Amino acid sequence: MSPSSTEKLGAHCESPEATAEQIAASPEESWPTKDFGLIPIPKRLQYDPVKPFHFGIFLNMSFGFASTFTVANLYYCQPLLSMLLRGVIGCFTVCYFVCFNESGLIVSIIRLSRIPTLVQAGYLVGLLLISPLGDLVRRRQLVLLLVAISTTLTIGLAVTKNLQVFETLSFLVGVATVTPQILMPLAADLAPPERRASALSVVLSGLMLGVLIARVLAGVIGNFTTWRAVYYMSIGVQSLVLIGAYLMLPDYPSKNRDMTYFQILFSMAKYAVTEPLVIQVAIINIASSTCFTSFWVTLTFLLGGAPYYYSTLIIGLFGLVGMLGVLVGPFAGRLIDRLVPWYATLTATGLLLVSQAVQTAAGGINVAAVVIACFGLDVARQAQQVSMTTRVLSISSAARARLNAILILSLFIGQVMGTSVGTQVFVQHGWRACSLLMLALQAFSILVLLLRGPHCPRKRWFGYEGGLEARKRVVLEREKSRSGEGAKVEHDSEAQIEAPMQNGEGLQSDTS
Repeated sequence: MSPSSTEKLGAHCESPEATAEQIAASPEESWPTKDFGLIPIPKRLQYDPVKPFHFGIFLNMSFGFASTFTVANLYYCQPLLSMLLRGVIGCFTVCYFVCFNESGLIVSIIRLSRIPTLVQAGYLVGLLLISPLGDLVRRRQLVLLLVAISTTLTIGLAVTKNLQVFETLSFLVGVATVTPQILMPLAADLAPPERRASALSVVLSGLMLGVLIARVLAGVIGNFTTWRAVYYMSIGVQSLVLIGAYLMLPDYPSKNRDMTYFQILFSMAKYAVTEPLVIQVAIINIASSTCFTSFWVTLTFLLGGAPYYYSTLIIGLFGLVGMLGVLVGPFAGRLIDRLVPWYATLTATGLLLVSQAVQTAAGGINVAAVVIACFGLDVARQAQQVSMTTRVLSISSAARARLNAILILSLFIGQVMGTSVGTQVFVQHGWRACSLLMLALQAFSILVLLLRGPHCPRKRWFGYEGGLEARKRVVLEREKSRSGEGAKVEHDSEAQIEAPMQNGEGLQSDTS
């Protein structure tokens, strides 16, 4: 493959002159037929610019399934800590006497409590250093490699008898568990622009379902067997994901071949501080994630105390309400596809505000308010996340992995803030003070959103230039009309205005 053709392919995503026909017509261009130069790629999954791969609902759901059972690696250990404490004494190389020595037992508890922290720290490293590779290398190979590595590391978790090894492997599993952050931008690339929000909502639903289902599976399996059986189960489902990825994941050319890894990282940092839309969405994401995490972390304290005094089992059932909200997400994605994403974000953030207000008014008085808040917060938070992701990923098709990494990092920051701040305010000032603080943050999110209108140009920090049209169909028709008259079309990320065949998007997304 010649350097010139390579550069042309890497730049086609953002160059109006590089159409799918031009790239397909390059006589010297050839496409890989093997993964890692060794493993044959099934013929139907090999890249063909003339016949783009069809991104149907079955493949979309497989992306969601893969996200569920890879992100679950981050949360299996949390319900198992008490079992690990009992198992660690007998199995890991820790002194046996700590069972009977109070100070030794405390040390063991502290050491074991580091395991979830190490997993999350590894995940943070993976977000920063690995997920941006989606903009540099072939995503099929990257996904196969990450799932193979995490599966192999999980085998070590299941069989090791050394606590230091267990901690190290936990950190490395966190690093490798960024597969959903590779699949999310890939889904945005493969899905037609008119179905992008729906495609992203399915992957995001799988991601959130993995967070919920991991704790349930680990608790149930660990309760009836041993903690090691949880990791054996994880090995099995990850193996299914690996086999499924090999048999179903289409190959796709790498992007930005003229850039180095360090240039990719630098450009990600640049996006984070120079793009008004990215900064706006990151601030909203931090605030909303703080509220959402605080609600679920403090819910156990609220329901376990006066006036409810619910058991742990009953409190755990409230997670099913959250799971129902997650399953509604894909239907919300179909609605978002019909709107300019700004309006979908405004609607979802408004619903978050209303749900938080219900919790503030009666969360500690009537359990019905808690159920309403549970469902409303889950549905609205997912709709908000999908609409904001749709907006941000449309800034540049060649930088979607980096843009998605910035969004997930802001989400991560919000989770940390929600856990620490929410717990402290609840313990010191009670449930209503905590809920009032989160209500104020939801109102702050709406104010930040209102600073920039639905069609504000990409590089403007404030304003409502471009009008208030809410229907995406009308906006796209208007853009096509302007384009037909020979006017220069500027890519507007917020309005989801895209000209697929002009900017090479047809090669990546338009598979219909």
